[in-house]
Amino acid sequence: MTGKRILVIDDEDDIREVAQLSLEMVAGWEVLTACSGSEGIEVASKEQPNAILLDVMMPEMDGPATYAQLQANTTTNHIPVILLTAKVLSTDQRRFSNLGVRAIIPKPFDPMTLAAQVAKALGWSL
Repeated sequence: MTGKRILVIDDEDDIREVAQLSLEMVAGWEVLTACSGSEGIEVASKEQPNAILLDVMMPEMDGPATYAQLQANTTTNHIPVILLTAKVLSTDQRRFSNLGVRAIIPKPFDPMTLAAQVAKALGWSL
């Protein structure tokens, strides 16, 4: 499915780069990036991506705080969010899924299957 735009919000350059290359090469999606929660909220408001991949552990504003702000904003609260996290304890997963995110993808993720994981979580066909 072409024409999809994904926003990747992660403070690590290499993670953003790998996710962007993976989603562009495998799925042909347009990928926007942001290196902080506040930048991500700005980009999401302006660009209206079809989905957001959001890192949980970030300085200043972490993933859950960023997600809360995205949900509180009428211009971004309809955009589905998938969390990227190295924290995969079941208590963390429960807390994250209670937030209302579409899915949780553990880090490190496999660049070859990332697009399929995203598509599956969102009900998109590749």
